[in-house]
Amino acid sequence: MTTAGPDATLLVALDEAVAALKAPLEEADRAQGWTDDLRREVQAEVSINRSVLRREGLFMVWYLRPRLDAWMDYEGVRPGRLRSLVLDVQRRLVEARSTS
Repeated sequence: MTTAGPDATLLVALDEAVAALKAPLEEADRAQGWTDDLRREVQAEVSINRSVLRREGLFMVWYLRPRLDAWMDYEGVRPGRLRSLVLDVQRRLVEARSTS
């Protein structure tokens, strides 16, 4: 895979999301409904997509969990920094797949 173009932009977004999700939760994140287990679960999904993008290219990358927004609602995650970051990654994955 080359590091130019839309794949590179998506890779940067995935890198940023993984870094944010690997970091310990801030008090505001916990207040928004994030738990350590939930953070690790979402971080694992983002990491897998990042690895697939690096190794195989966009054609092998899948979306994060279907209906991610509804699932986070069900889990009690309210709007905030991490939720916005994760939903942005999901949006970018959907856009990248639909334009490839």
